[in-house]
Amino acid sequence: MSRNLTADLAADLRTRIVDGVIQPGEKLPSENTLINDFGVSRTVVRAALTRLQAEGLVETERGRGSFALTPPADGPPPVPGGRPVATTEDRLHLLAFRMGVETEAAALAARNHTERQLRAVTAALDAFSDSADHPAHAMKSDFEFHRAVAAASGNPFYSDCLASLGQTMIAMPRTRLMTGVEHYARDHFDQVVQEHRSILDAIADRDGAAAAAAMRTHLANSRRRFKASARPSSQ
Repeated sequence: MSRNLTADLAADLRTRIVDGVIQPGEKLPSENTLINDFGVSRTVVRAALTRLQAEGLVETERGRGSFALTPPADGPPPVPGGRPVATTEDRLHLLAFRMGVETEAAALAARNHTERQLRAVTAALDAFSDSADHPAHAMKSDFEFHRAVAAASGNPFYSDCLASLGQTMIAMPRTRLMTGVEHYARDHFDQVVQEHRSILDAIADRDGAAAAAAMRTHLANSRRRFKASARPSSQ
């Protein structure tokens, strides 16, 4: 019976995470809330969270609660053609794909952007800069920055491509959530802000070559950071 309750609770939370009701980086309901809402014991709640943690959907931090991660397997955002991003290798392939697409989009954005589009890129960067302490907001504004750059290219196919990838093309590494590595995570966050700013500055200067180089550097660094976060020693 307890095992069925555990499975039912895990399935409910899994669905909410995969469907995006609970976004990557968002805190799950507290243990007491889950106990009251589902009429289960604390043991059942902890077993369900342990199961989701083993699936890579949840990260639990003592004293802080449990947080949703980017769904690694059957999450909703497939890349064009329906391919799911299911493994670390898939995520690295996706970053390589983005490097090719978004580097050119940044170059075109530098040449073609309107003032309104430049303001949208700036606003997305400002929102990202202000979201250091809110992982879910950071992920959303990170995506909005890249989508704004694609829109500024003037070619709607770039925008359509990023829209089809969806917000979870931005990985939510555990290091953004772990209190034991707060300084490490903050250093990485500040680095990403600076990388985004370099892209924005080049676009504002209408320097296509610099914008392409800044985007390529950013995504290469994102790939390196993701590989580091995926290693067991960095967990």
